[in-house]
Amino acid sequence: MAEILYRNRRAYCLENGELRVTVLVEGGHVAEIFDHASGVNPLWTPPWPSMEPSRYDPVLHPEYGRNAESKLLAGIMGHNLCLDIFGPPTEEEAAAGLPVHGEASVAPYRIEVEGDRLRAEAELPEARLRVSRTIRLAPGSRVAEFTETVENVSTTDRPVGWTQHVTLGPPFLAKGQTLFRATATRSKVFESDFSQGKGRLKIGAEFDWPWAPHQDGGVVDLRVFTDAPVSGEFTTHLMDPVREHAWFVAWSPAARIAFGYVWRQADFPWMGIWEENYCRLGPPWNGQTLTRGMEFGVSPMPENRRRMIARREMFGVPAFRWIPARTRWEVRYAAFLFPAPTVPEEVSWDGHGVVELR
Repeated sequence: MAEILYRNRRAYCLENGELRVTVLVEGGHVAEIFDHASGVNPLWTPPWPSMEPSRYDPVLHPEYGRNAESKLLAGIMGHNLCLDIFGPPTEEEAAAGLPVHGEASVAPYRIEVEGDRLRAEAELPEARLRVSRTIRLAPGSRVAEFTETVENVSTTDRPVGWTQHVTLGPPFLAKGQTLFRATATRSKVFESDFSQGKGRLKIGAEFDWPWAPHQDGGVVDLRVFTDAPVSGEFTTHLMDPVREHAWFVAWSPAARIAFGYVWRQADFPWMGIWEENYCRLGPPWNGQTLTRGMEFGVSPMPENRRRMIARREMFGVPAFRWIPARTRWEVRYAAFLFPAPTVPEEVSWDGHGVVELR
């Protein structure tokens, strides 16, 4: 399949009559998982114009800001890969040019489409990693199968952050309406002020999913997307270690569709929930962004490399992954999108292309 333009970005797509999966060349972001029947893409499309990260210049493009996050934000869309950090760089790394969430979300990818498979591969020269991702969309299927490999090409063991930054947006995401289910267990609110005084949750509080402590008393049910006028939050969740597979599902009562991801809990034991509800006022956010990130990975909190290593673990579970010298680590996961009259309460997966909702 030939390269296409998607929202002014170089891209390739897979299509099978039920779904369309579009992947951007620069950053490798899964920009859409589009449902032909409902006409809805649950993934987030930012309200600002998108551009190739390689074209971003802080002097020429101040509309994206002038900080370590700006290059990423210039091109972010849908589901991006955070590697080899999940969160901001250190001050020294930022000065050296490392963006928020690492190189993988801004790197150029070599993409090939053959039949029902799309393969994307990129080199991360500073991290000394090679990442490849194959997406399979079988004929007639409503499940996109992902096989992802990270290879350490260096002669030293690497401690890495590795998170699938899946972000949902309107029209699928609607205040007070979109419902969520997940195999989350022990949970914690971000340990400092995440939203410049605009958050609802008690900073640093530990709790059991889904009842997050409100800063003014009482609890917030994280299974229902916020209806607050303005807010911003981050909570982290240990996915049930008793289950082989972890998952989340989001349900739109307007579109009557259920969308989510399922993966091996041992591969990605943590899921972060990021809420941006018209809270961030600086460019390019400008108080105009509504999102919910469902970000599953090997790290509980978005934090710099030094803090990730110093944390070591949370709730007795590691906070990063080691990839030994000259070795590869492979994971499999799946995205699904089904018609659903009500919110599903259970998801099962055969580890390949069969997902069932109940």
